[in-house]
Parts: sequence; structure tokens; C-alpha cells
Amino acid sequence: MTDARCRAVQNANFPITSHAMTQPSEQSAFRPTPQDKPMPLAEARARIVDAITPITDIEQVPLPAALHRVLAEQVTAGVDVPGADNSSMDGYGYRAADAEQDGATLHVVGESLAGHPFVGRLGAGECVRIMTGAVVPEGVDTVVMQENTRAEDEQVVIEKRPAPGSNIRLAGEDLKAGATVLAAGHYLRPADISVLASVGVSEVSVVRRPKVAFFSTGDELRPIDGPAGRSLAPGEIYDSNRYGLAALLSDLGMEGVDLGVVGDSREALRDAFAEAAAYDAVVTSGGVSVGAADFVLDVLGEQGTVDFWRVAIKPGKPLAFGTVGNARFFGLPGNPVSTAVTFIQLVRPALVRMAGGVPADPIRFALPTTADLRKNPGRENFLRARLVTHAGRAAVEPVDHQGSGVMRSMSRSDCFIVLPAEQSDVPAGEIVPVEPFAQTIWGQPDE
Repeated sequence: MTDARCRAVQNANFPITSHAMTQPSEQSAFRPTPQDKPMPLAEARARIVDAITPITDIEQVPLPAALHRVLAEQVTAGVDVPGADNSSMDGYGYRAADAEQDGATLHVVGESLAGHPFVGRLGAGECVRIMTGAVVPEGVDTVVMQENTRAEDEQVVIEKRPAPGSNIRLAGEDLKAGATVLAAGHYLRPADISVLASVGVSEVSVVRRPKVAFFSTGDELRPIDGPAGRSLAPGEIYDSNRYGLAALLSDLGMEGVDLGVVGDSREALRDAFAEAAAYDAVVTSGGVSVGAADFVLDVLGEQGTVDFWRVAIKPGKPLAFGTVGNARFFGLPGNPVSTAVTFIQLVRPALVRMAGGVPADPIRFALPTTADLRKNPGRENFLRARLVTHAGRAAVEPVDHQGSGVMRSMSRSDCFIVLPAEQSDVPAGEIVPVEPFAQTIWGQPDE
């Protein structure tokens, strides 16, 4: 599909509905210069997240469609879970007072199955055969697992008695009627869908997904789905960033709107910004430095606002954050690894907040590095690496090429080694902070 057709399809699929995050932006007084001091990452992240107002548009969706959505309203239990005392084992239910020693023999007077409870009350010396999940009959206070018994006609011998009260799940043990099941702002995972179903919820109120426009900038970029047989001309490259951004947005659960490739001219950028300004957010790659063909900041300053544009990280120092029209603007650097790192560290938590969720703080732990690490003090470094076992212990191994244009370094990695701004070279064997790629990015709301 060509870029033009892709844009038309995406726009048709994702109609715009407004929310109260921003008003159309006024022209910015900010003008970037090469002398602007980069902002520390923690400050930049906090500043961006604090500037985002969550979307307030609400949708009702059936429970099966609620996976990976953010709850807009608190859900309260209408029933106890479980609804009655029930057995957690297959075995026999009895009164503990009737089996005070191993080897006690009880008379089996019936059975209780899940969905088919025993009717009646147990008398002295009696027991019932009971299955997992079955209602505990009146008079039963203990269940012995089947493996610790021996059946003899209509009697059962308890060869190894459990502690009194064992193997019974009490009514309301999981949730009491009237209790909060999940709070507003909770990101729904598979287990949450099961919990909601357990209290009889068939549909939920969720926050509308953010609609995020994205495009790449650069005259050198060519789509991977261009004319058959066309080869790259000298100086041309395939537009990998746009496909990477689409995947990152999809993985986050956002509605991505592909605006294609925009050339290196103020006129083309003005048109692209005008189109993107109606969405909730816009993410671009490339053109955010101060080179001869870098016009993103200039046009953003004309049509919107620029809050800041440099972050003290490597890779990814040139990053523009601001507003254009109704949209929060994220201008990412053009080198592929820089695009990915800045999206993960700065754009992703902002979009989580925009979606009504709570951005989780990055989880980091300490491991020894298997190789020497080269670093100059000044910027926080994100080195691509793999978690490995080295000499019988967990360790972290940097990949062999750390260039910001080498996306293969991200593809071969499963974590970052994060070196603080003031850090210098690190010898092999030293303990370093590690941030795994696989971790939660949706924190828990206050409940």
C-alpha cells in the first residue's frame, strides 16, 4: 500500500473526537539554539508526564473487548466471591471433633459436587464425599484430601488428618459484596478480566484510546512497499523508524495514525502539522536538531509551542516536546536507536497517562557486566545488552555495536545497561544498573 493510500485508510478508520487536554496552541516564544543545556532525563520525564491531562472520553465495552483498556470508573462487587463456603480439594468433609487422631473411621452419608450440593446436616461420626469447588454442607468444618484417606464400602478411614478448618475456602474470601474490585485508572490485564467476570460484570466503562498521529521526516526516506523492482538510489534509505513507531504504539495499545513520510521542507511540515494537530498526540522522527535541513522545531515554533528540546541522554539528546493544535507533540531524533530509546523513556509514560493510566517507574536491578564499558561523563547512557549467565551467576552482556544508527543492537537485546550521567568507564565485573525491556509500564492507581 502506498503512503497516500495508507494515510487515507488510517484517517477513515480513526475519526477524531476531541477531549479537553489542550486548546489550539499559540505561537511559541521559544527558539532553540545549539547552546541550550540538555535537561536531565528524570526532570524531562516528570515535566512531560505532569504536562499531560488524561483523556476523559468514556466508552462502554463488553468484557471480552476490555482487555488492555483503562477503567474509567471504579467497579464494585455485587456478590461475595466465592458465594458460599466450598472445598479446595477433592476429598471428604467432616467435623474435626470426630477425627481427633489418625485412623479415625467415618460413615459416608452422601456427596457434594460442584453445582450439586449435599442437602442436609451432618451428624456425629458422619462425612460426605466432596469435590473441589463444591459447597461445604452444614456441620462440616474440615476437608481431608482424598490421597490421605482409604475408602471401605460406606466408610472412610482418615489415615492422615489435616489441621481443623483445612481445605475450606470461606464465602467472600476473595471479594465481599460491596468491596472495590478494581479502581478507576486500572489497566486491564487477563487476570483482571477473570476477576470482573467472577462478580458478574458483563461490560465496563473504559477510557477512549488515545489517537496518535506519527510520521517520519527526511528526503532520503523510501517506504518498503514502493514500486516493485525499484532499487534505492545513492543516499536513500528505507523508512524503518515509521514502522518501528507503529509497532511501539500498537504494543502500547494506542490507535496509531500513519501520516507517511514528510519531506525536508517547511511547507511540507506545515501541511503535516496542520493534519496532525487534530489528534491527541503526534510523534515524529528526525529533523529536531539544528542542522541545515532540520525544520521541525522552526515549524513547531510557528504553529505551536516548544517546551524544551534537549535531554541529557545517549542516544537521544535532541528531543522536542510541545503542543500543536489539540495534540501533544513529541519530536524524536532520527537515528533508529535514538527514536526507540526516547519513545520508551519519554513518550511511553506520557501516553500511559494520556490513556488514563498511571505510568510505572522503570524497574532496575544491579548485575555485573561481562565486558568493559566505555563512557564519558555528561549524559545518562542507555547501552543495549542481554541478560546472561556468566560463571554460574546472572550477569549482563553489552551487544557488540552501540551506534545510535544500528537498530540491530536493539533487536539483539533484552535490556538496557543504564549508566548515570556522572559515570565514567566501567571495568568488566563491576555492578551496573540494568533496565529490562520486559516489565510493566502500567502502574497501579490508588485504591
